[in-house]
Parts: sequence; structure tokens; C-alpha cells
Amino acid sequence: MRRETSTVVVLAGEVSDGLLAGIAGFPNVSVARAAATADARPAGAQASSRLSWERGALAMREAGRRRSTYVIVPDDPLAGVAASWRAMWDGPGEGSAGFEQQAAEALTAWHGKQFELPDYYLVMAPAGGSEAGPDLYLGPLRAARPRRVAVAGGADGADQAERVLDALKVLEHGPWWPPLDELLDSVRQFYAGGLAESQNRVVTS
Repeated sequence: MRRETSTVVVLAGEVSDGLLAGIAGFPNVSVARAAATADARPAGAQASSRLSWERGALAMREAGRRRSTYVIVPDDPLAGVAASWRAMWDGPGEGSAGFEQQAAEALTAWHGKQFELPDYYLVMAPAGGSEAGPDLYLGPLRAARPRRVAVAGGADGADQAERVLDALKVLEHGPWWPPLDELLDSVRQFYAGGLAESQNRVVTS
């Protein structure tokens, strides 16, 4: 469990540089990203490509150094897990193999204390009334900890940053995340069929 004084929020969904610049302009809010030259890879790991959790892990470490009230992190250690879970439901493909690989890599890194989960996930609702597909954050993660996953209402341009700030102000306290192995088991057992309709009601409300 994190014990920093700042509230660390991973921003998920479509996140532009302009949005991040707008967020960073608010008092008591900062944006933490991974340094381009840093490398979180543990000793002995393959150097051929960056593992999907690494960028998020580096960004979370940077977030831990900040002292602002809210620290926004646009890079998620579970980004690879989220992408592979969605791909599993989006149509024909590699099935669960990709998800299991990403989950195993993330779990190994988590056990090795390479990263912790953020205080909250804040999902950017798609602009223009676009339909949302199966989503790890609004699906199994929100089901596991409803108060740890929030939504910033859809908006375009400068209004996006204001929506993020509004969402930060109403974040609710709730139980901390379960251990990552338990959380991933709940993801495996979560049925995404029919989820899109309920998600669309969430992101457009």
C-alpha cells in the first residue's frame, strides 16, 4: 500500500499532451512521467525490448517524489494487461495467451516491488459520444473497488482539463486494492459480454 502524502491518480483513456499541459497548470496538481533515459529493468532481465509495465513503474516512482496534493500519471504499469484484456474481447485474435503473458510479467514485477498500484484510476470518457468497448478499468477493476475507479466526463479541448479537476475534487475514500494476484484472478473471471452498454451509460452520465 502506498504511503506518500500525495494522491496519485493514473489517467487512463485518450490522453493528449495538451490535456496534460492543462492539468499541470492547476495549483496543487502535477504530472509525473517516466524519464526517457531511465530503465526499471531488474538485473538479468531481457534487454531487447521494454516490458509493458516498465514505463508505468518508472512514472509511479517519479510520482512518489512529488509533493503536490494530486499527482497525475498518464502511464500505467497495467497498461499491457489492459490492452491485452480488451483485445481478448474485441474479436478474433490470440485469445487469452496475450493477456496471460502480460499478467505474468506485471505480477512478477509487482512481487519484485517494481511498482504499486495508484490511489485511483481516472478514466477519460471518449469525446463526441463514441462508444466504449470492453475496458479493464471500468469493468473488472471498478467491480473490485468501485471507489478506486472514477470517470472524467467527456469533453473536447480545454474543457477536458477542467473535467479532470472536477473529478479529482470528488474522489471517494474506499478500501485499498486487493493484492495484484487476487485482482488479476478477478479479471480472469470477469465476463465482458454486455459490458459496453453499461460502460456507455457511465461515461456519458
